[in-house]
Amino acid sequence: MRLLTLRTENGTKAVRQDGDTLTEIDGFADVGELLRTPDWEATAKAAAGATHPLEGADLDAVVPSPGKIICVGHNYRNHIKEMGREVPEFPTLFAKYQESLIGPNDDLALPQESDAVDWEAELAVVIGKKGRRISEADAPAHIAGYAVLNDVSMRDYQFRTIQWLQGKTWEKSTPFGPALVTKDEFTAGPLMTSEVDGDIQQQTPTGDLVFTPEYLVSYISTIITLNPGDVIATGTPGGVGHAQDPKRYLQEGQLLVTTIEGLGQLKNRVIKEA
Repeated sequence: MRLLTLRTENGTKAVRQDGDTLTEIDGFADVGELLRTPDWEATAKAAAGATHPLEGADLDAVVPSPGKIICVGHNYRNHIKEMGREVPEFPTLFAKYQESLIGPNDDLALPQESDAVDWEAELAVVIGKKGRRISEADAPAHIAGYAVLNDVSMRDYQFRTIQWLQGKTWEKSTPFGPALVTKDEFTAGPLMTSEVDGDIQQQTPTGDLVFTPEYLVSYISTIITLNPGDVIATGTPGGVGHAQDPKRYLQEGQLLVTTIEGLGQLKNRVIKEA
């Protein structure tokens, strides 16, 4: 099942995608709100609300207001190598905030304060069931599904200190969507790609993670309770612009496309911040 958050004249709506048709799930403003209902899956399957065409749909971030966005650094060996690091013993964690999220087709505005804006294609895990100290074996029961995310990073700010947050959570910098694909229809493994103006920058199977989604759910929930709608961004593979020689960053007018086979695509035009 594919669940999306649709912008309409009457506010946002949680919708189910059936082919080229979007069906409103009555009573829920977005997918995050839906996930906070214990029987969210049955509710979504039974929905028979107003319908909209998928073509031309104005989509919001699939979960626009997650309680937590926990990100993982250094989780693909090829990215670890290109950044000159060692494979970590434990996950490297940092945070984003909901104000950083944008829709899958929204413009990506370059902040006037940074000239080192980089791409990071990522597989996002969305939590569907509350839990603390979840075992790795039980983790699948707590995962609602998966989506595509690009952890767009302001490298000049990221590396001002040894803590990365200030380069990772800029306002309206993180495309997220287009849909939450439930876990029965997706397993980590398919190819993930990022392109800038049609040139492939990153291309790695999502199964090449050092720490799997199940391990991350278990590890993070040891530290803090995971709630429905929380997001785990599982890390990016090799091919980021900062590691290239010469370094390469996003420029006004470029098109950033992020794709994971089976999940969908983000297409974000790069513009100057107003």
